Amino acid sequence: MTLTNALNMSRGGAPQGPAGTGKTETVKDLGKNLAFYVVIQNCSDTMDYISIGKTFAGLALSGSWGCFDEFNRIELEVLSVVAQQVLTILDALKKNEAATPFMEGTIQVQKDTGLFITMNPGYAGRSELPDNLKALFRPVAMMVPDFNTIAKIILMSEGFKQNDVLAKKVVTIYELMKKQLSKQDHYDFGMRAVKSVLNASGRVKRERPDLDEFSVAIKAIRDMNLSKFIAEDVVLFDNLFVDLFPGCDEPDNDNDDLLLAIEDSLRKRNL
Repeated sequence: MTLTNALNMSRGGAPQGPAGTGKTETVKDLGKNLAFYVVIQNCSDTMDYISIGKTFAGLALSGSWGCFDEFNRIELEVLSVVAQQVLTILDALKKNEAATPFMEGTIQVQKDTGLFITMNPGYAGRSELPDNLKALFRPVAMMVPDFNTIAKIILMSEGFKQNDVLAKKVVTIYELMKKQLSKQDHYDFGMRAVKSVLNASGRVKRERPDLDEFSVAIKAIRDMNLSKFIAEDVVLFDNLFVDLFPGCDEPDNDNDDLLLAIEDSLRKRNL
C-alpha cells in the first residue's frame, strides 16, 4: 500500500530493515504483479553520480522500475548529487512532462517510471541519507519474518500432511547449524537456504511417494547440505540429526544403475 501510494504521489519507495526480510523481493513481486519490468542494481561505494545518472536516464526512458539495493553504501558526496537527479525525474513525473533536462542533455520520461531504494540501517560503513534525498522516498519498515509460518505454508503447498512438526524441525536444525557449525564464507543458513530445502523436499516427495514424510525431509536436508560441509562439520551435523530425528534413518539411494554404468565406463577405458 505504501509503495503504490508513493508511486501515485510521484515519489520513490524505500523499504528498510535487516538482511533477509524481503525488501528487494517485495519490490520485485509488486512489479511482477503489476506487469512492470524491474531492474535491480546492487550499489557499492565505488559508484559515481555519472554511472547512477545513466541508470536513472535508462529507467525514465523505458518506463521501468529501478530498485537500488543497499543504497546507503554509496558515498555521501555522490548521494547529494544523486538527490538532484532523482528530484528532476520525479518532478517531470509529477508535472506529466514528456521530457526533462538531465545532466548534460534532455531525456524522455515515461509516466510508468518507478524508483525504489532498499537500506540496511545501522551497518558499519553505510552513510545516512541526506535530508533532501530522504524527503523523496516514502519509507517502509520491514521486520524479520517468522520462519516457522513460512516453512509450514511451503510444506503444506508441497503436499505434506505433517507440515507443522516438520516445519519446526527444519527451522530448528538450520538455527542450530548456524550456531554450532564453523564459520565458513560459503555457508548460508538463512531464509534462502531454508526455502530451497523445502522446495527440494517437495521434489523428493513427488519422486518417491512411498517414503514417509520424515525420511523425505531428512533426505532433502542431507542432499542440500552435506556436499558443502568441511570434514569436522559433518560429524556435528550428524549429531544434530540424531537429536532432532531420533530413530529415523536416511533412505537408501537407489544408485545401482548409475554405479554399474560407471563401472562399465571405467572398464572400457582401462581405468
